[in-house]
Amino acid sequence: MKHLTLLASLVCSASATVYYAGVAESGGEFGVWSEDATKGTGLPGAFGVDYKFIDEAGVDVHVDQNHLNLFRIAFLLERMAPVATGLGKTFNETYFDYFKEAVDYVTVTKGAYAILDPHNYMRYNDPSSQPYTGSVIGNTSDPDAATTEQFGEFWGELAGRFADNEKAIFGLMNEPHDMATELVLKNNQAAIDAIRAADASNLIIMPGNSWTGGHAWAEGSDPSSAVMHKFTDPLNNTAMDIHEYLDSDFSGSHSECVSDPATNLADLTSWLKEHNLKAFITEFGGYNNTSCDNMLADFIKYMDDNDEYIGWTAWAAGPIWGASSPCCTDSQNLGSFEPGSKAADGSPSLYDTVWLKVLQPLVPSKLQRSGGASVTGGELAEFAA
Repeated sequence: MKHLTLLASLVCSASATVYYAGVAESGGEFGVWSEDATKGTGLPGAFGVDYKFIDEAGVDVHVDQNHLNLFRIAFLLERMAPVATGLGKTFNETYFDYFKEAVDYVTVTKGAYAILDPHNYMRYNDPSSQPYTGSVIGNTSDPDAATTEQFGEFWGELAGRFADNEKAIFGLMNEPHDMATELVLKNNQAAIDAIRAADASNLIIMPGNSWTGGHAWAEGSDPSSAVMHKFTDPLNNTAMDIHEYLDSDFSGSHSECVSDPATNLADLTSWLKEHNLKAFITEFGGYNNTSCDNMLADFIKYMDDNDEYIGWTAWAAGPIWGASSPCCTDSQNLGSFEPGSKAADGSPSLYDTVWLKVLQPLVPSKLQRSGGASVTGGELAEFAA
């Protein structure tokens, strides 16, 4: 895509609403965990054994039956840009080809939108015990850390490869945490600059610090709210990437939903209004119980009622979860949002008990189905069978 094309399209902005709705696809980052943090575990890994990005049949169900238009597809930096050559322009072309095949299936074959999601917590070189292992990108006091410039170089290369796919959305990083917020901004800016220098006008979504939690956006001595609005994008096509779980510690680990989204997102929403910015909520979820049923419905309604929120993906579907659960079950194995998944005892999974029962009825009937993704959205349309 060329810059001129996007600038022209942004002039004709639609009314603010939810334009994009779907699920996160988790699996491309699998297969590297080591209980004793053995560096290099699972790298590069075998496709279909250690990792897999999507299951096409599952995507078919989510698009053709559930009429979703957004998938957040996770990948691992250390597989895309091997540690041996460092973060930057040199890719593992085998891994990239599998990833591109998944993105193309979602965007070209199915006509939906795809968020490219480096699932690395703003760290690189050792994912063996994510989210804590690996050097913080841009940490100049760590001689093993990839530099901010390398992070930009990586994104320039990746963006150049997807610049002609207007349905590819660039999610700069999953959940930065325990680092200086100014460094998160600096890394984000390096990526934005490199993406635009690659002549890619795609929508960008950028995280804040503190696991990019909406509830924490204005909290603490080094909050995201103090600096994240200072980014610059010559195309004004960058939104915030927010996560918000509803349990007691906002981790998505527990089965009781007790953290009211309207209360906990109020400061973020005010900040977005103040700075005329938009946001995606790209991770949230809940359990099969009354507290979560009600709070998830309230969460979707909150996004519907506040123009600052233009898209969401629930956590999570994915081809490798099996009976394991990505979210909100107190470690019970109740499956995922992957169509056809089952709980460990063979009973209905979270796809049946949470997605179909609670979230699916709240998916807007009209979403953006064509044209480039942008902070202003596009024409809303019913799903065309």
